[in-house]
Amino acid sequence: MDKKPLTHMPLSLEGQFLVAMPGMDDPTFAQTVTYICEHTSEGAMGLIINTPLSLTLADIYHQLDLASTDDSREVPVLAGGPVSMERGFVLHPPPPEDNWLSTVAVSETISLTASRDILQAMAEGQGPEQFLVALGYAGWDSQQLEDEIANNAWLTVPGDEQILFHTPCEQRWQAAARIIGVDLNLMSHTAGHA
Repeated sequence: MDKKPLTHMPLSLEGQFLVAMPGMDDPTFAQTVTYICEHTSEGAMGLIINTPLSLTLADIYHQLDLASTDDSREVPVLAGGPVSMERGFVLHPPPPEDNWLSTVAVSETISLTASRDILQAMAEGQGPEQFLVALGYAGWDSQQLEDEIANNAWLTVPGDEQILFHTPCEQRWQAAARIIGVDLNLMSHTAGHA
């Protein structure tokens, strides 16, 4: 009988969701969904997309001294991760042209911008229509993320714009797992290895 080869995760997880398994014991990452923005042999960087802070976009505009006519001022700002909580990041669809200083493509449908000019544009009502704003990020050293996945800390799931931009924060953890047919309520809190 021929054995089927084990499926391996893609070389890069950029544009993928990491869904914390129910047994995740790190309180920073328990019941989180992280959108991976960069993944190379040197490590990975992502933004937690379902942990709102007690800040809104209006608070960020005020801190940056930006006058705002933006209708989405009350959108919550997310805790993107425990690293560099003073740095802001905006996930959004790609702009039609190079509008902002530090925009990088994460996938064909999602870009990441970490410069003040996008927030200025948003405050003036000239920014992207769909966006997610986070302070801080999650980071992994070389092979650290791969080891965590191998130890059943995370499910890897294709990224989804509906979840990023339209699903309420409190529903994103379950919704992301459902992309691959997983009901997190039915999963054990302890991992097993065959």
